[in-house]
Amino acid sequence: MRAVVFNGVHDVSVEELPDPEIHLPTDAIVRVLATCVCGSDLWYYRGESERKPGSRIGHEFVGVVEEVGSAVTTVTVGDVVIAPFAFSDGTCPNCVFGYPSSCIHGGMWGGRDSEGFRVDGGQGELVRAPLADGTLVVVPGGMPSEELLTSLLALTDVMGTGHHAAVCAGVRPGSTVAVVGDGAVGLSGVIAAKRLGAERIIALSRHADRQALAREFGATDVVEQRGPDAIEPVLALTVGVGVDAVLECVGTGESMATAFAIARPGSRVGYVGVPHGAEVPLQAAFRHNVGLVGGMAPVRAYIPELLHDVLDGTIVPGRLFDFRGGLDDIPAGYAAMDERRAIKAMARL
Repeated sequence: MRAVVFNGVHDVSVEELPDPEIHLPTDAIVRVLATCVCGSDLWYYRGESERKPGSRIGHEFVGVVEEVGSAVTTVTVGDVVIAPFAFSDGTCPNCVFGYPSSCIHGGMWGGRDSEGFRVDGGQGELVRAPLADGTLVVVPGGMPSEELLTSLLALTDVMGTGHHAAVCAGVRPGSTVAVVGDGAVGLSGVIAAKRLGAERIIALSRHADRQALAREFGATDVVEQRGPDAIEPVLALTVGVGVDAVLECVGTGESMATAFAIARPGSRVGYVGVPHGAEVPLQAAFRHNVGLVGGMAPVRAYIPELLHDVLDGTIVPGRLFDFRGGLDDIPAGYAAMDERRAIKAMARL
């Protein structure tokens, strides 16, 4: 089989590797139909976080089940399945409480399972899926259309992550919302805010193509400035009060400072950007009673409700993928996203 391997900074390649095998009775083997590159993959691609050279990478994929272990009961051979970015058993206290991304027995694609076996990255032709019953979500109706497949792929991470930001920020019908970040997660946050009934959605974006997509997804206003320069335009749009909810979808110190500066007193910042040099402005939070809620999204918990809306066409997050190719094009997809020539790159296998 072929899979994408991380070799070093700005160096990923497609290599021939042994086919994965069932190690545990709770495993399944999935043949990948589509996979993609995440903004969080760029941290190690750029050398800003550690990654072992020679390891398989990627954590978002949709595929068809080819084999199941003897203890697997909820998925069967031939099922089309969505794999959230983390695997989980669905039964531990954290999963039951609604946070499968913090599963006691779970982990991340490309890492190791609870028994110490290496877990495959998702950017490859075949993947061993640990804890298949708790992890994989079956798509009803069999093989999806090409258009539907892209939106199913968005449910593996970015759509659920944007939704988590909106839920944590307390987006409600009729509310005014600001979305800090115009990457795939930020644009998914626009979809989520619209889905939850926000009346006004202010997208902070400097890029014309992303602004257009944000408006297509439901943004009513666009602020092109960033950092301190974005604060006054947002306040001007809200009669100096600030917004009812802020979705922080970047993870930097600048984006966090902006989020708190545009939040109205008593509101919340829902943060899902992976923190890199970010600090919470506690004085501003204290002075204006602004809350901070969020973190790594429990995507597996959100997939069922979001899947319903994808299947009936209420939301179409697959529009996020503006770089499409095959597995051999994934290295170019990394470069395109790194250079901000693409919002999100996917590969159809």
